[in-house]
Amino acid sequence: MAEDWAADVKKYAPDADDDAIKGIVRYCGIALHKRDSALVSFSDKTELDRVKNNFLKKKLALTVSDEEMDAALAGVRTALAGDRTKNRVTVYYLLADHFGRLGDFTKAKA
Repeated sequence: MAEDWAADVKKYAPDADDDAIKGIVRYCGIALHKRDSALVSFSDKTELDRVKNNFLKKKLALTVSDEEMDAALAGVRTALAGDRTKNRVTVYYLLADHFGRLGDFTKAKA
């Protein structure tokens, strides 16, 4: 599945960091090869729990309350409301940006 992940992210974050987008694409890896796993379903509680547990808690190592994570997810859902498909890379970028963690996905510059 060939996607222009950066173009999708930049619909919602025009000044998005290309290195951070590439890092998120690397993190998602093989999940982006299948249409179903490349998308986030905001109507599926199991999917939202997976995003919260695997991305926010494990990858970003956030220690904020579940309520704060749920509020961030709701904010991203609202931002993407006009788009029928919610690309995982875009969702993760917006969440990482919300929590100030985009640097986790960029390579350290020497």
